[in-house]
Amino acid sequence: MTPKALFSLKRNRQKGMSFIEVLIAMVILVTGILGSVAMQATAKKGSLDALQRSMASALTQDILERMRSNDVVELGNYANTYAAIAPAEITACFTADTRCTPAQLRTEDLLQWQQGLSGLIDGVGCIAVNASQVTIIISWQGRTATQDGATSNGGDAVNCGDANNSRRQVVLQTFVI
Repeated sequence: MTPKALFSLKRNRQKGMSFIEVLIAMVILVTGILGSVAMQATAKKGSLDALQRSMASALTQDILERMRSNDVVELGNYANTYAAIAPAEITACFTADTRCTPAQLRTEDLLQWQQGLSGLIDGVGCIAVNASQVTIIISWQGRTATQDGATSNGGDAVNCGDANNSRRQVVLQTFVI
């Protein structure tokens, strides 16, 4: 071949991408975007479950500290099952010259705690008192069905909240002296 013929072959070479290459690149790009969207949705779902667990744990600690700060005579009166209620105005019994009685303080504590339970999906709180041993159970509904939370907890936890495969629970057992 002559140098002129080589030069003409180089000029006829294709430059750029073919339509098939563009389609393959688009398929790869769309697959990656769909994968990242699915991963984001899974992460968001997991973060709601983690938020619910954190709230339930904080609420168990909250009512425990309220019980400890009240008179030990009132301890047995906290025992019951409590449903979540909508937040409302709380009437404090503290005034300039008087203080709450232990019974009034218990009523206010439980009212505020029930309002906190409204932050959970179908939140239910149960308190059991046996002498100075206190068991606090909080049940709520998870977004996905796995296993009933009460199956691994047993005891008082079985009767706290609606039994189903979406029930989640946090159980705290301690002594109040």
